[in-house]
Amino acid sequence: MALRPSLRLALAQLPSPAGNIADAFAEVERTLRTASAAGAQMAVMPELFLPGYNSDSIPALAQPRDGNWLARLADLCRAHACGLTIGYAERDGAQLFNAAASIGPDGAILAQYRKIQCFGPREARLFTPGDSYASFAFAGRQIGLLICYDVEFEAHVRALASTGADLILVPTANMEPFRQVATHVVPAHAANLGTTIAYANHCGTEGDLTYCGGSIIAAPRGQILASAGQSPTILIVDLPETPPPHDIAPHLQDLRQLPH
Repeated sequence: MALRPSLRLALAQLPSPAGNIADAFAEVERTLRTASAAGAQMAVMPELFLPGYNSDSIPALAQPRDGNWLARLADLCRAHACGLTIGYAERDGAQLFNAAASIGPDGAILAQYRKIQCFGPREARLFTPGDSYASFAFAGRQIGLLICYDVEFEAHVRALASTGADLILVPTANMEPFRQVATHVVPAHAANLGTTIAYANHCGTEGDLTYCGGSIIAAPRGQILASAGQSPTILIVDLPETPPPHDIAPHLQDLRQLPH
């Protein structure tokens, strides 16, 4: 049974920058500096960290996927020799997307992803849903991307695990009263579908929202490798060597589809 190599991951749970881009980039740099000093190969930050999940300035500040934000993030990754996965607001003509990007330690763009499942009426007004999955090879692992509400749908986790993704990175902005997502849903999907899920949430308040915190890394058999409380923190975790999902999750091939 071939094993996927170990990987050191940094999961950053932080307050939203609430539209302050200077604060956001300062926090990204601090996160990368800390992650690099701890030997992490990839840092994961929350949903829409640029410019802030509940910020009224999203339409004005959103940038194209090849815009200045990603160039600056790539420079920071190179400077600190650490990869980064982060949520941001993407503009594509008249459309806005709730997006995420993964950048390598050398500044290369590894993947870009648009959230498939818009949550609630505000996201539905602001964003166009994405229509495709994203995954990439990194440090001997196959890594998929989802954003917040996406990971609550077993079908999306299954789709990535079915193509061999043994790690799913999930920038999120999970708010009260939905704490069960981190404590129950994420570990259950990890266990049933044989993949590690790293779920990086905001904490604190932003406007009328109070974030749950509770960022978590759940292993392929549902073990909790690390979890956060409700305060700002960076979790540094060595993900163990794991088999690919098909080798440990019979659910991927055993589902019987009954006719409707």
